[in-house]
Amino acid sequence: MHYLKWLYPGMKFKRWLLLFSIGVIAASLGLAIVFNYKYIGVVEETIFRLVYLTTGKYEYTATFIAGMSVVMLGFLVMAFATRQIIRSVVAVLFPEGSEKLVELIFEKRKLNRGPCVTVIGGGTGLSVLLRGIKSVTSNITAIVTVADDGGSSGRIRQDLGMIPPGDLRSCMVALADTEPLMEKLFQHRFGGIGNLAGHSFGNLYIAAMTEILGDVELALKESSKVLAVRGQVLPSSIETIRLVATMEDGTVVEGESQIPLAQKKIAKVAIEPKDVRPVAAALDAITDADAVILGPGSLYTSILPNLLIPGMADALRNSEAVIIYVCNVMTQPGETDDFTAYDHVKAVLDHVGPCIDYVVVNSQKVAEELQSVYGQQGASPVAVDIAAIESLGVKVVPANIISETNFVRHDPVKLSRTIMSMVYKLKANSERMKLLDYYLIGEHLKELKDEK
Repeated sequence: MHYLKWLYPGMKFKRWLLLFSIGVIAASLGLAIVFNYKYIGVVEETIFRLVYLTTGKYEYTATFIAGMSVVMLGFLVMAFATRQIIRSVVAVLFPEGSEKLVELIFEKRKLNRGPCVTVIGGGTGLSVLLRGIKSVTSNITAIVTVADDGGSSGRIRQDLGMIPPGDLRSCMVALADTEPLMEKLFQHRFGGIGNLAGHSFGNLYIAAMTEILGDVELALKESSKVLAVRGQVLPSSIETIRLVATMEDGTVVEGESQIPLAQKKIAKVAIEPKDVRPVAAALDAITDADAVILGPGSLYTSILPNLLIPGMADALRNSEAVIIYVCNVMTQPGETDDFTAYDHVKAVLDHVGPCIDYVVVNSQKVAEELQSVYGQQGASPVAVDIAAIESLGVKVVPANIISETNFVRHDPVKLSRTIMSMVYKLKANSERMKLLDYYLIGEHLKELKDEK
């Protein structure tokens, strides 16, 4: 019966049921005192006489049995009354039945006890990971790049002088726990011609909220309420930055959207201005996290722009969190041509110094037909050399984490399962994790194991 879930650990229901029972007992004793003990004595004497007439002798245990019967009857009546009260309330709030309510409460309680995870990146890769992780924990913070200068985000950035909202919107939608229609609304792009063509409704909504409230962080917080976002979405900085890439031939390319178009090998990227301030809440999220995930996403245009903001890399090094880098499955033309997993990791370390504990790499072979399709676009599977990566002081975790349809992408369930299994196992003995509900940790690990 789904009603038994009210008694599951973490539901915060049993304590109030017990308090209700104590209140009933206290009220009963009070009534007994008010109406004098002699009435209780009359009941007891009646029980004695009935037992004597039946057995021919006095049995003092009979009063104990009778008393316990009354107590059990009282508890049954209380349980029935409580059940009816719950059903009456649920009938108004959830006409489809109480099962949905108890499932909702149980899920919320479980997710609230999940580990604190901070994810850093941008683009579609970050959204994929967030869709998977939100099913395991609601203690999520997404720190999103603000270097985007193309498409709808770039136009809003140029016209309104605010940080680009596109990646922020995508992450909020990925973490949303709302009606599908609302999600479609935030992702909708206007067609036709004119000034609205190509703009995302969600981008315009965030821009409007920012102008109304005068604070982009507050605008994101209020927008997240509309989408019922699990966790929080933060920009790495509230100041607009410009990404600048120096190529191996010495040429300099400015603008995140222009770097891949140069079709040259990148030597180094930097941000302008260099002294932008990080969002304080983002630094706090890194400090307080049980795990920080870098990526997946574009190495030079999604991940590094966040880490290059002053204070971000230092926060990673000073945090007690496990730092996990999720390496891309395929190379990106114009950005990571011919890169191996070693090259990805080394690029991060060369730009910001040591800040990675583990790297998750794909161990599943990409289908030949998909390799052929991607090859025509100049992309190929990222090769993995475990010994080379571990020579950098970073441990490697190979896993089957991709989904193959018409594209080769990270699978949100597989990827989140791999990462959360790592987080639970690596942090199970830490002081922070000891504060979590051990029952729920066991349930999470069981779910992850059963899904394999």
